[in-house]
Amino acid sequence: MASSMKRVALITGASGGIGQAAVQLFASADWQVVAVDRKTAPRPAEGVRFVQADVSSSDDVSRVFGELAGQDGRLDTLVNNAAIQVSKPILTTSVAEWDEVMASNLRSAYLTAKHGFALLRSARGSIVNVSSVHALATSGSIAAYAASKGGLLALTRAMAIEFGPEGIRVNAVLPGAVDTPMLRKSLGRLAGGDLEDKLQALGARSPLGRVGRPAEIAAAILFLADGDRSSFITGQALTVDGGATAQLRTE
Repeated sequence: MASSMKRVALITGASGGIGQAAVQLFASADWQVVAVDRKTAPRPAEGVRFVQADVSSSDDVSRVFGELAGQDGRLDTLVNNAAIQVSKPILTTSVAEWDEVMASNLRSAYLTAKHGFALLRSARGSIVNVSSVHALATSGSIAAYAASKGGLLALTRAMAIEFGPEGIRVNAVLPGAVDTPMLRKSLGRLAGGDLEDKLQALGARSPLGRVGRPAEIAAAILFLADGDRSSFITGQALTVDGGATAQLRTE
């Protein structure tokens, strides 16, 4: 067991844009970070331990938390950030694609919370689920992703109710358009135009006139994770979208 009394954060989807930013921010704030992703990662920075695992797999999640209990012996926050996106209309989304999105984006949060509960209860810790503005309002050809993120928001509320008596806070961050590899891949499928122009045009539709940066989402995650900063907040959704969902698109 680690002798350090640093707070411990486990962050899934750690190799993605928001995940990497969260790992860096927590580490810079003097947390011990366990970075989990099914992809391999570059050599971790100081204060970061990388674990390769698929958090949609019950066996992998059991292994991750078994190792965590043995090496760190504590867990102060769980950040459920792992996600994939299938950009297809409902009628052309296969059953396999639908199931993969639900497993990666929703079942993973159920599994990590279930396996991490005992350590979180001991620390009176927190869970931050990274949902999406697509849980509130969505667009065409992204139904599986939107449904998974809406489910994650509902699961956040359910967890907050069930885990609150044990001292565990559970909240969600709902990012809007953020400059990540996932967003760039999605925009790359759109016909015509330079990718940078597409990013700029997308950002121009929001009140702040730009897309978000991964570090800005990471800051919101850290705020909700840290019991010193958000001790009386649970069951809530913090939307970080540059004001996009404040607008009526019909006027």
